[in-house]
Order: sequence, then structure tokens, then C-alpha cells
Amino acid sequence: MTNKAKGSDKFAIINELARRRGFFWQSYEIYGGVGGFATYGPLGSKLKQNIEKKLRDLFVNRLGILEIESPIIAPSKVFEASGHVNHFKEPMVECLKCKKRFRADHLLQETGKISVWEIEKMSLKELKAAIEKHKIKCPECGSAFGEPKRFLTMFKTMIGPYSKAIGYGRPEAAQGIFVEFKRLYQIAREKLPFGVLQIGHALRNEISPRQGLIRLREFTIMDLEFFFDPEEPNCFLLKDIKKEKLRLLLSEDKLKGLEKITEVSVEEALSKGYIKAEWQAVFMVFAKRILVELGVPEKKQRFIEKLPWERAHYAIQSFDQEVFVERWGWVEVSGHAYRTDYDLKRHMEFSGEDMRVYKELENPREKEKLTIRPVMAKLGPDFKSEAAKVSEMITKANPEELERSLNKKGFYMLGKYKIVPEHVEILRQKILERGKHFIPHVVEPSFGSDRLVYVTLEYAYRIKEDRALLSFPRDVAPIQLGVYPLVNKDGLPEKALEVHKMLVEEGFRVEYDDSGSIGRRYARSDEVGIPLGITVDYESLKNDTVTIRDRDSWKQVRSQIKELPDLLNKFFQWKINFEDLGIPFDN
Repeated sequence: MTNKAKGSDKFAIINELARRRGFFWQSYEIYGGVGGFATYGPLGSKLKQNIEKKLRDLFVNRLGILEIESPIIAPSKVFEASGHVNHFKEPMVECLKCKKRFRADHLLQETGKISVWEIEKMSLKELKAAIEKHKIKCPECGSAFGEPKRFLTMFKTMIGPYSKAIGYGRPEAAQGIFVEFKRLYQIAREKLPFGVLQIGHALRNEISPRQGLIRLREFTIMDLEFFFDPEEPNCFLLKDIKKEKLRLLLSEDKLKGLEKITEVSVEEALSKGYIKAEWQAVFMVFAKRILVELGVPEKKQRFIEKLPWERAHYAIQSFDQEVFVERWGWVEVSGHAYRTDYDLKRHMEFSGEDMRVYKELENPREKEKLTIRPVMAKLGPDFKSEAAKVSEMITKANPEELERSLNKKGFYMLGKYKIVPEHVEILRQKILERGKHFIPHVVEPSFGSDRLVYVTLEYAYRIKEDRALLSFPRDVAPIQLGVYPLVNKDGLPEKALEVHKMLVEEGFRVEYDDSGSIGRRYARSDEVGIPLGITVDYESLKNDTVTIRDRDSWKQVRSQIKELPDLLNKFFQWKINFEDLGIPFDN
């Protein structure tokens, strides 16, 4: 099968190949399809699983990070505490004629005349003025838009039959980790630092997804929350990666309108304050390496620092890892946020559960202790049945922060409860401090599994002699081996089926194909990215050897059948190369 890319849209070509060969396609096609939902076929499912396995191998197996699986639906109070209910909103415009709705910021981005970071800080009024200035019309019917509005992009539902039991589909997997912090800290033997990974589906009610796997309403996210003591980060991996280079697009350059890449070592990035947390830098290096292993060169990657108004509400610093793709330009594939203690603190305030950890000090010290004592005589009349709960929450709140807020604002918000000076008594006393309670800080690398699938496909796609092939890295290819009889007679199919059975029993992912000429079978296998083809020919019947064909070079070697399991295991573990699989074969 040929597929010429000259003058063509690679995005369209890859999507057509993906549909035809069973990688992925738009869901619910028999009903006209629904934007933002994709169905993975047999090849796409395996490719996606293999990419996720790479992250598990690194983070869980090698680094010892814990992995959990939590529900997709959560009670509304979880996302009220996390801030998503108030902040997870996007600007939307509606066509006055056809009533189709679109992301206002995306329409402006597509003009290419305004930078993304300028659009991010625009008010609704400014967005409307920019749309009118650039004469942006409805992509569907060419009509004008109405007033922009904010749209909550979380899916809302009811938990059970009661209308007041509101829940939301999670827009990220992170909150499922934060709400379980106390139990996870115990499992981690109450030692910092430690990390927790969650890979699973998330839901975002995108306004107008039009980018295939790049923007979905239901997608797979890989969130890793890494907890550490900000005073003693214990970044034991730093020594191994401090000389490694990162390509940064810094916020100060973005503000100047420059797309200037600052290429620096991790050591320099930390010393100059480009990256605020050591652990954040470590995970950025791992993210870069993962993309290189998926076939994306370093020069096609960058980490772009988000400006204050671009950052999520929970972060004090964020970098997006971006990869260049042909139709869409720079596309985010992972985010790296320094979330500080924001999430644990918020869940502590809203739930009343103590999310602090305790550490002993090597050298006890005398200090002034600030204590906040609840005044029940005032709490009772104001909070009635919830007074006891509020009292307990006050005793667990940060005393310095509470006092500072009372002095500056005249009140302190303890979750949804408003605390005023008459509710508390502030005491000071000298104590010998032998230890301290604190809320751990968090850095978060977060990967989009579906975007990694698309990026891997685009960077694997190439044309060789007018033939399309997917040059997947050998450890993520959906099918590892193809087994083919040279012709369908003279006992060759029976011998080929024996080889196929042996390799399947050895744990390899193998396809057997005896349809059409051997050339057509090679072409089909190249198009779906099978790294090696094993052909059984007449020599195989004489001396128990087969030819092994390389997908990318089309070279062949000859090997003993009995040696295949050991050789192929080493090949797929990157311990040997194709040339090491056998004796060169001149066909």
C-alpha cells in the first residue's frame, strides 16, 4: 500500500492510516460521530499500553513510586476544595446563526496574529474586541458571534438518586491522590520524599474539540504527585542529571515577544532560579528522555514557562513540555507544576482532616509558639451544629497564617467557614521545639497519554520508495514480529505456524500472515510498524533456519530457529542491534 506525503497534510494522512489499519477512529461513527471522543482499535490500544508501560517501568519499577487507581467520579466538595469549581472555566462564543459554540481563545490562536500568552490574560470584553478586530467568523457558517461567556469544562452529574448529591467527572487524576495522602504516607513508611502515580481516564467537557487525539473530552492522563520537605528536599537523583541540558522558553522572554530558547544544564537552571524546585527539574529531564525514546529529537522539544495568568490556580511555577507537530505547531504533551502545599492545605481546610507530617529536629531550639484557641461561646451561636467541627479545624489551621489574615483582612476563610477575631483567642508562649508539623510540598509531572500516542505516530511515519512505514521504537511497537511462509505450499505454512506458536508461547506479540505475495505482506507489516519479519522458506525445511527482515533498512539476516527466543528478547530490550541477530542474507 502506497501513501505519498508530498504536499499532503500529515495529520490527515496519519488519521486516515489510523482508521484504516485499526489504531483509532472517531467514536459513534454510525450515529454521525461525536467530537472529542476516540475509540482505540487493536493496534492503537496496544501502542497506548506500551507507551504507558514505559512510564510505569521508569517511575514505578525503577524509582519505586507508588501507583494507585481511584474513581473517575468525585463528590463536588472534592473539587470545591481543589478550586476547580471556581477556576476550571474557558471562554466560549456562540454563533448567532447556526448556534455552534467554540473556544474564543482557540479561534484567536488560529489567526496566528496574537500570541497564546497574550490571549490567556484577556478579559471577556477584550476577547470580544479582538474577535471583532480580526473579523473572525463562525468556521461552520461564516456568521458573527455573540457575547463571550465562561463555561465550566467539568462534566457534572448526580451521585445516586438525590439531586443535591452533585458529583463531577475528574478533570485530572491528581485529586484522587491528594485526598488519600494520609493513607499513602503510612504506606510509604511515613518517610519523605515519596511519589504516587495514577494513570486513568479523565473528563473535560471541551467546548469545540477539533484536533483528533490532541484534544479529547475523555482521555487518559498520567499524573504523578511527588511529596517532599521543602526545607530538606533530599533530591538524591540530582547528582546524576545535573549536567543534562534542557531547552527552556522562559517567561521573561515571552513577555518581550521572543521565542528564544535558553539551553542550559539542570545545575545552571537551578542556580539561576529558572526552575524553582530540584525535583521539578529532575522530572523535566525524565520527560525529555521519554520523548526521545518515543522518537522525538531533543531539538523538536521545549519546555515553555507559563506566565502568572496562564498558570493553573494551584501552581507557583509551571512548565509545559511541548513537541512540534506539523499541523498544530507546538503542542503540550506534559505539564510540570510546582503545586507547593496548596492541595493538601485546601483538603485539610475543607475536610477537617490533618494533612500535616511530623519531623524531629536534630537540634531542639527555643521559640515562641503561637497558639490559636477556639472560643466556643462565640462559635456556638454562629455555627450551631457545625461549631465542634469548626473548632477542631481551627486547632489544625496554620496559626501564623490565620493571625496574619485576621490582622490584614479582618477574617480568615477556613474552607467555607469565615472566621473573625471574636471566634478565637491568640496565645504566645516560649517553648523548646523538638520537632515540627508541616504540610509537604508537591511537584507534579502530568502526561497526556493520547497526545503521546499521536506524537509517536507522527514521528514514526515516513515514506520509503513510495511506501508508507511506521518506524516505531522497537519497545512500543504494537506487534513485535511478523511470521510469514514464503509461499503457501510444500510444507512451508506448517513450518511457519510452528515458529509462530513457539514465539507466542515465549511471550512475544506475533502476527501470522500468509495472504498475498511476500512483498505485499512486508508492505502491510511496515505500514503498521512491525519491527521484524520472520520468513520461513525452503532452507528452513533443510536446516531449521529463518530469515529475519528489518522494517527500516529492509536488510535481512539468517538465524537458527532454536536461537530466536534468546536473540529476540535481547533485541527488544535494546541489548543488541539488528546486525547481531544472525548472518547477513543476500536475497
